Amino acid sequence: MTSQSNTPIKTVSCPTCGTPVSWTPESRYRPFCSERCKLIDLGQWADESYRVPTSPPDELGE
Repeated sequence: MTSQSNTPIKTVSCPTCGTPVSWTPESRYRPFCSERCKLIDLGQWADESYRVPTSPPDELGE
């Protein structure tokens, strides 16, 4: 599948279910395949299932 300029359309996997998603303006929920997968991911952030790793704060006075 290519766009009008013969550039290949990039395809990514939905982070929630793994379904292939075309990276185009028509893919409304990209990188997710659907609103459902998008909301599942948002819920996992909200209940802190996902966390961004950080390093411990520097000790003061050392």
